Order: sequence, then structure tokens, then C-alpha cells
Amino acid sequence: MSRGTVAGAFVVGVELDGDGAHPAAWRASGHTPAELLSGRTVAARVAAAERAGFTFATFDDSPLPPSAGPDITARIDAVQRAAFAAPLTGAIGLVPAAHSTYSEPFHVGTQLASLDFAAGGRAGWLVTVDPDARIAALYGRPAVDADAARERAADAVEVARRLWDSWEDDAEIRDVATGRYLDRDRVHYAAFAGGDYSIVGPAIVPRPPQGQLPVFGDAALSGSVELDVALLTAGTDADDTTELIAAVAAGAAAARASDRTGTALVVVELDVVLDHAGVDAADRLEALDGHTAWSTERARFVGSAPALVDLLTGLASVVDGVRLHPAVLDIDLDELGRAVLPRLRAAGVFTSPAPGGTLRDSLGLARPVSRYATAR
Repeated sequence: MSRGTVAGAFVVGVELDGDGAHPAAWRASGHTPAELLSGRTVAARVAAAERAGFTFATFDDSPLPPSAGPDITARIDAVQRAAFAAPLTGAIGLVPAAHSTYSEPFHVGTQLASLDFAAGGRAGWLVTVDPDARIAALYGRPAVDADAARERAADAVEVARRLWDSWEDDAEIRDVATGRYLDRDRVHYAAFAGGDYSIVGPAIVPRPPQGQLPVFGDAALSGSVELDVALLTAGTDADDTTELIAAVAAGAAAARASDRTGTALVVVELDVVLDHAGVDAADRLEALDGHTAWSTERARFVGSAPALVDLLTGLASVVDGVRLHPAVLDIDLDELGRAVLPRLRAAGVFTSPAPGGTLRDSLGLARPVSRYATAR
């Protein structure tokens, strides 16, 4: 049985990048491609996900522009999308992807801390690792191999956590009468030396509302990167539910065995195509694949809402949650909110986040004490 099930905290997230996970999703979208770059579309998608009751929404990203090809793709920076959505929402977690291989960890940690303030404690960080030499060129840095990229991801997360801890919770005084803004004894140097950089600190913003933002990342990183949520890719079709659940259980056991802290939640990745308006999911997928074939390493579900509920109920016994990748957001996101999540809630499998809570609350994660306060 999973930690999420024991705590009653099976979580369900959704990826909101582009028009959906299928490369031809834009062809079935309800808006023009140019509107992908509008705040209106970002706001509408996040509002729909929050109304549906998802635990968190993720925003994919890459330093490189979306690849050229027969399909129309576009995106705004993920942290900016999450920051735009922050004051428009009150319950759903907002988890943007942020690059860790060639970016400056101090700046990334500061951006994400600011996002957590904007979201009232509902921000997370999806760590992305990509050693692509083209990305290195964008940053003006030498390219590294995959092993070095993982090491840099581990360092970037460690730097961010130290910076978030560098202000104790009660470091801010804000006493106008005495002119004191902070207690200097409660602000600490976050000294860290990496392979090609060093950080002295402290952070230039106070400690985030959550203390430390929950860090999400590929389960393959769990042995080297301190993750709060390990995203598990189990490349098995959901045609045989029993087989899929068994494969996910095996993958989750391996992820937990390699977890450097032994505390990360395991959340499985799942592509989703649902029946809609009398059209079978298989027919919808065939039509989309007729334009561009959809190939991913994630497990895939193609079928009805009740069958997906059954699958997710089974998965709740072996993992702590699921991140859904709807094939077409304008279709599958609505079906998920109307016909899937309500059934999961009614069955007691899933609870939507409460307004005013933090993402850590929703994930069942305790708020960490600053390491420097403990040492003082």
C-alpha cells in the first residue's frame, strides 16, 4: 500500500503545456494557435483544472524553442505562466519546469521562492535535466554529458534548499519604530561550492511560505537528487489493467529503493485519451495519429471515464499519485473534471485540495524546519 493511500492523500496532477500531450492536439483545440501565447488561455486552462479539483498543475518547458515540424507549437516561460496563474487561483498547486543543467541556481531558487509568495504557498519545482549542447550554447556555457547533468541537478536542488532555509521563519521584524527590518542573527550564509560555481548567500528574499517548495523530478534522478515527488515513467499500455498496475508497482518499488532520502512520493505518469461526445477514445486517437503519430515513454490509457476511474483506483494501492497528460486539453481536461475526478472523490480515493492550503498540505508533506535554525 502506498504512503498516499495510508495518509488518504492519493494525489492527481495534470500537465497543462500547449494544447495537450498529443502533437496534433492543436487541430482539435477550441482556439487559434496564436492564443497559446495569451494570458487568457493560460488563465482558462488553470481555472478549469482548479474547478475540476486537481491537486496540482504542471507547466512543461525547455530553454529551446518548440521543435519545428508539421504541428504548431508555442509556449510562454513556465515560471511566468505559473506566476500569472498564481493570483487567479486559490487551491491548486502550480509546478513549473525549470532547467537545472546550465541555468544559475541562485536565480532559479529566487524565482521559485517569489512564485511561492505569489501563490500563497502553492508553488513547486519540476526539475528538468537536459545536457543538450544547443541549450549550453544559449547559456554561453560548455556542454556536459548526462552524468554531469545529473550532478548539476543535484547541486541546483541543494543550492535552492539552502537558500530557502537561509532566512529563518521569524527573521523578519519589520519594526517601523526602531527601523529594524530583520534580525541579522536569523539570516545565514548558504555556503555551497559546486563543480564550476560557488554560492555564498543568503537569499535575497525571505523564506518561502512553505519553507521549502516541493521538488518534483524524474524518478531516475531520485538516487542523486533530493526529490519530494518522484515522477515514474512506466511504458506499458493500459489495455491490460492488471499488467499495468504490476509494472507500476515494480517501478515504484525500484524508485523507493533508490530514493536518497526515503521520503519522496512516487507519482506515475499517464497519457489519457477519453471517450467524448459519442466518439470512442480509440477513434479520436486514430484521427489525431492520422496527422502526426504520438510516441511517448509514458503509460497510456485510451477508453471511457469509468474505466479510467477503475485504473486509478487500482494505482492508488501501489503509488502515491498520478500525473495525467491529456491528449487534447480542450476535450480531455473537461472529461476528467466532469466524469473522472468526481467519481474518485465519491469513492474516497482522492480528495481535492482545500482553498487556502499549501501544496505541501495537499501532498501530505510536512513543512521543514530551516536547517540553520536547527543548528543555531
